[in-house]
Amino acid sequence: MNTLSRILLPAVMLLQIYIGAAAQQLRPAEIENMLVSAVEKYDNNDFKGAEAILKKITASDSSNDAAWYYLAQIAAGRGDLELAEEYLRLAAGLDTDNFWYRYRLARLYALTSRQELASQIYEKLLQDFPKKSELYFDLTELYSAQKEYDKALATLDEIQTVFGMTESIAVYRFNLLRMMERHEEAFKSLEEYNREFSSPYVLSTLADYQMAMYNDTTALAYYDEALDIAPDYIPAVLGKAEVLRMTRRYGEYFPVLYKFAEEPAYPVQAKTDYLMALVQRTENKFLTSFRPQIDTVFMKAVDTHPLDSTLLQTAGFYYYSTGRNDLAENAFRKNMETYPSSLAASANFVEFLMYSQNWKELSEEGRKAFSRFPEETAFLEMAGVGDYNLKEYDKVTETCRMILDIAPRDSSRALRAWSTMGDVYHEMGESKKAFSAYEKALKINPDYVYVLNNYAYYLSVEGKKLKKAYAMSKKTVEAEPDNATYLDTFGWILFLQGKALEAKPFFKHAMLYGGKESAVILDHYAEVLYALKEYDMAFVYWNLAKQKNDGSIPDLDEKIRQRKQAVNE
Repeated sequence: MNTLSRILLPAVMLLQIYIGAAAQQLRPAEIENMLVSAVEKYDNNDFKGAEAILKKITASDSSNDAAWYYLAQIAAGRGDLELAEEYLRLAAGLDTDNFWYRYRLARLYALTSRQELASQIYEKLLQDFPKKSELYFDLTELYSAQKEYDKALATLDEIQTVFGMTESIAVYRFNLLRMMERHEEAFKSLEEYNREFSSPYVLSTLADYQMAMYNDTTALAYYDEALDIAPDYIPAVLGKAEVLRMTRRYGEYFPVLYKFAEEPAYPVQAKTDYLMALVQRTENKFLTSFRPQIDTVFMKAVDTHPLDSTLLQTAGFYYYSTGRNDLAENAFRKNMETYPSSLAASANFVEFLMYSQNWKELSEEGRKAFSRFPEETAFLEMAGVGDYNLKEYDKVTETCRMILDIAPRDSSRALRAWSTMGDVYHEMGESKKAFSAYEKALKINPDYVYVLNNYAYYLSVEGKKLKKAYAMSKKTVEAEPDNATYLDTFGWILFLQGKALEAKPFFKHAMLYGGKESAVILDHYAEVLYALKEYDMAFVYWNLAKQKNDGSIPDLDEKIRQRKQAVNE
């Protein structure tokens, strides 16, 4: 390259850069039109389009505070709070008098747990905009978060001075004073407000507080006062009901509940929430003693809202929990038939059939539900549970293969299908197929303890591959050291390997975690003790096994007789 070229080339490049930059400069009118377009796109949720325009604006005019503000809003919306802060700081720095720039920056500081920085901005904003009520409440929240309760109370006083007393101020002061453990003062402050500005909300808050302090009579008086002002105020209705229930004034309690249940204007969600809590949280003795009254409450609620899905579900749960499966089935079935497109309604009904051990209907309804929701193979699995308990094993294996065909790449479904087939083939006496199915399951999840235990136990029953059985069973007791079933399998394998002394501690541990409820585990432990010549203890556990035996050990009595005879000889 000659000398002239070396001199001219940088000059040409600089000229091109200058020309390009000049070409990118936008006129003020163009910027204004672009900003309007960007805001329109932003308002229509076209954030990418808005951002592209806004970046062109800032590239041309870096002093455009509005563009930086909207870029900050877009960044915050996608979770990039660091970038949002950078843009907001630019906007606020360019227009120091703009309320929204500073307000949003303060909110961002509060969101990112920098309350001190947020407080500083809020305090300055209050000086500049003393009539903005939201600033006072936000600042009160910030002081509370920093446990600067005195400052929070002082800010509440300012709000009251500027805007007058309101219900929200009174309740906020009440809660602040309670956080400061100034309970008596808190109560008096709310009482003072109530004397001048009575409201059902404040009265119910006072009643709730008195209820928490076990002042039932005072609480009831406040609830009644609230209901005098607003007879349909649900928190007061339910609060009064709870006072009556907890003080065992059942003659007054149930009439309140009847009215609550049958009043069409009362929200059905409030009814279902209360009734579900009543069923789940009260003692069985209460549900049993007052069953006719509670039945009446449910009847009135369902009669008032006969097609409400959540209420029907709640009624079904209540009847099931009180042992009346026929009524529960009616409620769950009605819900399902009323809402055939509701996955939840179908699932509740099929689950009820499973828990109530109605195996025939479970098989049928599980398949019907699957036909309505073909992507939900769980319905097929539940139908398979019904088939298994009906001993219709061919149906179970057919169902498992259907699931494998439907979702061949779903490892969790495939794992359950192969596991189930292994169990079913074992029940059918086809050990080879059972072990093959278990192997397929373990290829999916080598640490699946359910299959590891069953596979190991069935191998031990047949006396085959005890080393392999030992390795698999060892993994189960390491994973769940307090599982009595797994401890039994491992201990039994040790016994079969001639290690009765090593097996004993595992059976002792199993006894602490439910093993005494199983005739098979008791029998196994007795065999171990017998082998160790601890005959007295062996027969103690065999006698316990006899008491628990439900036919799972058909020759138990004869075996015990023979063992006693052998000891006596």
